[in-house]
Amino acid sequence: MSYVSPRQLQIFVQLASCRSFAEAAERLHLSQPALSIAIRKFEDAVGGSLLSRTTRSLELTPEGRTFLPVAQRLLHDWEEAFSDLHSLFAMKRGKLTLAAMPSFANSLLPMILRDYHLAYPDINLALLDMVMERVVDAVLDGRAELGIIFEAQQMEGLEFIPLFADQFLVIMSTGHPLANHPELDWADLHGLDYVAMNRGSTIRAWCETAMQETGTQVNSVAEASQLSTVGQLVAAGLGLSVVPAICRQDMQRRGLACIPMALKGEAKRVGVIRRSRGKLSVPASRLLNMLTERFGG
Repeated sequence: MSYVSPRQLQIFVQLASCRSFAEAAERLHLSQPALSIAIRKFEDAVGGSLLSRTTRSLELTPEGRTFLPVAQRLLHDWEEAFSDLHSLFAMKRGKLTLAAMPSFANSLLPMILRDYHLAYPDINLALLDMVMERVVDAVLDGRAELGIIFEAQQMEGLEFIPLFADQFLVIMSTGHPLANHPELDWADLHGLDYVAMNRGSTIRAWCETAMQETGTQVNSVAEASQLSTVGQLVAAGLGLSVVPAICRQDMQRRGLACIPMALKGEAKRVGVIRRSRGKLSVPASRLLNMLTERFGG
């Protein structure tokens, strides 16, 4: 069978509806001779007559009656597909999945997503808040288009777009002997009870490297996989901890003192990751633009 175009389907459906060459030609903005040629080519393409023509009437053949609802459905699906595609590009519908480390998801992200929703109310947002290492996996395997993490050493297959540099804080109960210091360095933590992130986390690796470089030894009394849980353990009095400054608001809500680290050279970049290959969807591109404009890279 030869190729059949949507235009040919449209011509057949109009003729079947009007049962008149003159009326169908007017609706289709064609001359009657051009319409006759078009329907003849369509019938040649499908291999038989779909319309029975006489000088007084135009009727569907049995094959034409069978095919008419199929043609109507195909035209509807075709038009709906392009309408949906237009809506996606026009941001009138769609879904965006974003993965973010909890420290960002719990602090800066909600207001950004609020502004995004106000600008694009028809885009459904799905947020995966997960530890940094899983954010990387989610973007790599396509579960999320964008991820927000601290810059890591191993990000093969990903592009990192920096947003801002974050420092470290020492968190402790307000009654801790160090709570009134304007700032602290690693040496101040030597020998103190400490709540750590679980082994394998990037933040723990950074802290352990800094402790080794400064000769700091702490008494690790507990570990947790989430920074929020670290904060809870510190609030319960198990010790102090070092966390990214992005967690300040969350830790202060828990009633903890947040003291800046004096070693400014240990700032870590927070940014957006995306897969290196492939083009972002329009919703993802708009959010990425909003993030880079908000933080200025």
